[in-house]
Amino acid sequence: MTSALRARPPLRFDGPERSAHVVALAHGAGAPMDDPFLDTIAAGLAARGIRVARFEFPYMARRRDTGKRSAPDREPVLLDAWRAVVAALGGGARLVVGGKSLGGRMASLVADEVGARGLVCLGYPFHPPGKPDRLRTAHLAALRTPALIVQGERDPFGTRDDVAGYRLAPSIRVHWIADGDHSLAPRKASGRTQAQNLAEAVEIVAAFVAAA
Repeated sequence: MTSALRARPPLRFDGPERSAHVVALAHGAGAPMDDPFLDTIAAGLAARGIRVARFEFPYMARRRDTGKRSAPDREPVLLDAWRAVVAALGGGARLVVGGKSLGGRMASLVADEVGARGLVCLGYPFHPPGKPDRLRTAHLAALRTPALIVQGERDPFGTRDDVAGYRLAPSIRVHWIADGDHSLAPRKASGRTQAQNLAEAVEIVAAFVAAA
């Protein structure tokens, strides 16, 4: 392992410094840590007294520096970034780890290893869109860390009907957001707005974190 892979990604904080609850969040595959989705989640949790630490995987940090898009890093690099962040924040025992899509999936792969207090996945990518046979769920059947997955009912990465057939550990709770897509945005015909759905997500995540 190179020193570059061991280096801790820069952290962005929201919420009170002395909070009893700390959540570390990573971004999805295509958007940075300060995209509107994570900005809204972080601000909502911070307003409820929760300390939020966000970071970017190496490929996204390079995009910020160079402006050039590239594919996500290979899984070992992503997992090493998570391990470095957990160590920098004082270890898993005081942390709830998670994130949006890819960020949450990578957190789920290290949560047991680092002894995290909890895991929060915002739009878990159970499978690639249109490829329900390519599941990313094997490790979820034996996950020990208490986990919350906040999922839109019509998320193409795993709908309500899809997930009903998966084998998930008893430690995992799935909270369904009405008519939400992968970013929890509903259709206009639903009578709901993305702002309402994100507010619901914040409330359910905050309650989970407080109880972790």
